[in-house]
Amino acid sequence: MDLSYDVIVIGAGPSGYAAAIRAAQLGMKTACIDKSIGKNGEPTLGGTCLNWGCIPSKALLDASHKYAEANEQFAQIGIDAKVSVDVERMIAHKDAVVDQLTGGIGALFQGNGVTHLAGHGRLQAGRRIEFTPHEGEAATLQAGHVILAPGSVPVGIPPAPLTDDVIVDSTGALEFLEVPKRLGVIGAGVIGLELGSVWGRLGADVVILEALEDFLPVADPRIARDALREFGRQGLDIRLGTRVMGASVAKAGVKVEYQDKEGDHKLDVDKLIVAVGRVPFTEGLLAQDSGVNLDERGFLFVDDLCATDAPEVYAIGDVVRGPMLAHKGMEEGIMVVERLAGHKPLVNYDCVPSVIYTHPEIAWVGKTEQELKADGEAYRTGQFSFAATGRALAANEGTGLVKILADADNDRILGVHILGPQASELIAQAVIAMEFGASAEDLGLTMFAHPTLSEAVHEAALGIGGNAIHMVNRRRS
Repeated sequence: MDLSYDVIVIGAGPSGYAAAIRAAQLGMKTACIDKSIGKNGEPTLGGTCLNWGCIPSKALLDASHKYAEANEQFAQIGIDAKVSVDVERMIAHKDAVVDQLTGGIGALFQGNGVTHLAGHGRLQAGRRIEFTPHEGEAATLQAGHVILAPGSVPVGIPPAPLTDDVIVDSTGALEFLEVPKRLGVIGAGVIGLELGSVWGRLGADVVILEALEDFLPVADPRIARDALREFGRQGLDIRLGTRVMGASVAKAGVKVEYQDKEGDHKLDVDKLIVAVGRVPFTEGLLAQDSGVNLDERGFLFVDDLCATDAPEVYAIGDVVRGPMLAHKGMEEGIMVVERLAGHKPLVNYDCVPSVIYTHPEIAWVGKTEQELKADGEAYRTGQFSFAATGRALAANEGTGLVKILADADNDRILGVHILGPQASELIAQAVIAMEFGASAEDLGLTMFAHPTLSEAVHEAALGIGGNAIHMVNRRRS
């Protein structure tokens, strides 16, 4: 094993592996340290996203949606079908997808010349790394540059300690081998909604307990309101303003005690998922003399270019400020190594898209109305319903809308919010437009193919100026 590298990356999640691959492509001698052990007991790459988060959850979300669509919606379009669920095969499919993608990262490392070091890395002073492999003797490595990408872990809460496979976090919720009859979820954020949707579609009676009084306050209010109504129609029992006081495992499942404004309540469920968010994972990462500091929330402190307080030490991804999103971390990793190579890229934090992979999907980028109002910015809105979109109706996907916010003076697009089919794909159009400083008029003058879901974006942009074709425009004073 070599002991000296131009770049050493600690963490092989999306941000870390992207940084390592790009550094190697740019001619730097690169090593990537990762401690992750996969389901098969062997070292694995890809971090939480590929192994226990983004990818496996999407495999189950897509599979469960196909089942629900066949079971509940096919008849509406003239297809009679009787389907059943084999959860073990569904989990096996999820695992196969994970294996293929994590193996792909290994192939990319090999093809680009990245050295994968399986074990634990600890940053010391002077960019020295104490590397402790899973097997073998510890060694001290020297790096010209260090990139910290250790990722995040689920938040635990004292009233509901994890217990075997009964009270679980987001990782455990991906491993159920049968559908719970009654499922409790603590947290109605991204993770709670996605996991609740998976098991709800497969037949579980799902109750989601959320401490906040408002549903999805990070999203546009109209989008959040319509989404809450749709999820209720789908059978998700979302109870806002609830505080979980305790959860105990009993012979029949889990007994949950919670409070709301009406008093104390009890809830009996077969399984309980704790999905209240994630926190940076920094345990054992930093020696006392590393020179890297944490902020008041436990994140590694960095500047706008992801530099820490230690010379030539950078931090990226879930462990630094900003949304915990794989694509944000990947762009940070690529930015850092390209700047090390003398290039001058920047990450535009005003154009980071967010997605919730429920059905319909929820996606947004830029400012919300509540943020614009709080900032005192004058704006105009345009929105268009998928119910008026030919392609959406033909696909029996008419739920939701596109909403665009534009500056009242110069018409520059400030935010785009989507609830509807393929929102995760449609939002990319908004990100591209905003990256180029487009106006709503620019989108309105762009030709969109017909019939497509994308026409909803086009019509919403036209609606800002009162020029939408396929809806009655609101009169403007």
